[in-house]
Amino acid sequence: MPTPVKLFVAALWADAGALEAGLARLAERHGPVDARGEPHPFDVTDYYESEMGPGLRRTIASFRDLIDPAAIVDAKHEAAAIEDALAGPGGRRVNLDVGYIEFHKAVLASFKAGAYKVYVGRGVWVDPVALYEKGRFHPFPWSFLDFRDGRYEEDLLRIRVLYKQALRDVPPVGSSGR
Repeated sequence: MPTPVKLFVAALWADAGALEAGLARLAERHGPVDARGEPHPFDVTDYYESEMGPGLRRTIASFRDLIDPAAIVDAKHEAAAIEDALAGPGGRRVNLDVGYIEFHKAVLASFKAGAYKVYVGRGVWVDPVALYEKGRFHPFPWSFLDFRDGRYEEDLLRIRVLYKQALRDVPPVGSSGR
């Protein structure tokens, strides 16, 4: 049985109301938000501006409940359904890129295949974006530009600390404790 992982979301938005609604809906399923980073300007590409508008920001948030790594498939589909439910006439108002952190890495889930992505089922691939080593997260050469420039590293490190604390509270496999 795999070790549980810590779900997080890299949320992209221009409409703060859509962000709050998206986080609240994810929290209904995965427990309350237990870490939330500062919003950062999303200034590495204008790809999303035609759909979501100018002035985009991104924040990283994590949720209290740990998940089985395979549950990232369901989480990705849930996030897409939330995006669709919150969409306006021009398209999405919030982009909810879910992923997880474990001891050695951070990954994001995607509906798009890619050279460094691993297929995990039902149209979902995971994209390793950072390797944890020697006290920090090191992005890969293929990681998104905003992950490569280090702007989220403090957030990822804080989430990893919460992850390690949460694992201490998980009963060992085979235990009857609930």
